[in-house]
Amino acid sequence: MRRYKRRTIRAAPSCGEQSDGAWLEGQVGSSKPWPPSLVCGAMELQIEGLKKRYGAIWATRDLNLTLRPGILGLLGPNGAGKSTLMRMLATVTRPTSGSIRLDGVDVCRNPDSLRRILGYLPQDFGVYPHLNAVEFLEYMAALKGLDRKTARMQIDRLLEMLNLSSARGRALGGYSGGMRQRVGIAQALLNDPQLLIVDEPTTGLDPEERIRFKHLLTELSGERIVIFSTHICSDVESIATQVAIVAAGALRSLETPATFVAKSGSLERAYIDVVNSEQAA
Repeated sequence: MRRYKRRTIRAAPSCGEQSDGAWLEGQVGSSKPWPPSLVCGAMELQIEGLKKRYGAIWATRDLNLTLRPGILGLLGPNGAGKSTLMRMLATVTRPTSGSIRLDGVDVCRNPDSLRRILGYLPQDFGVYPHLNAVEFLEYMAALKGLDRKTARMQIDRLLEMLNLSSARGRALGGYSGGMRQRVGIAQALLNDPQLLIVDEPTTGLDPEERIRFKHLLTELSGERIVIFSTHICSDVESIATQVAIVAAGALRSLETPATFVAKSGSLERAYIDVVNSEQAA
């Protein structure tokens, strides 16, 4: 089994080398300051009273979470509000009410404070079918503000890491679903993000690639917040720091995987019990 070494795009200074508050000007690949929390390893993402309504339907209701470096496994049935939550955290859509704060900074008012450190793979990830993998990733790297040299190094590393090197020159329209998903994972990792949000990333991956991806998330999570949604309990049971079970737009349970297993015998059993109790209510 291959193990992947993390490569940092730009080294962060040590704690105390810059003043608090200066980090809002920072961006990937620039010489501007890094967030103090990222330098000192104390990044915190606070979600308070988060609600999202589409017409008369509430997709999420009063979600409250505090996230620090590690992996949050997000479980829930279809329509539970997982993707809506992730879209709000990725600043793709605005909440109807409530707040998202990155180290105390209001993300809704200052979305760039989060976008600079974000890697995001949505559930429905689209590609330009006429571009090959390198061309597409170069385009995405330019959108993320990476210089050409850094982008090329990152692209080469990620294509090898995700077992796509041999197909790098092939048009994406000829890729299988699993291969396109791996390209989506690659674009989410291009800027070496400190906040990684991946919505059902193992969809379409074969068992070997799923294992590789879980190992990769584990190695990335030491200094990052990783939010990983899935329907497959085994995908998060072995790697998640915490598991959140969402149903009907609300957070129903938040525990470590070990606590869920101790209470119910398995994470899958705990998930079924929580969802069934919500449906019976």
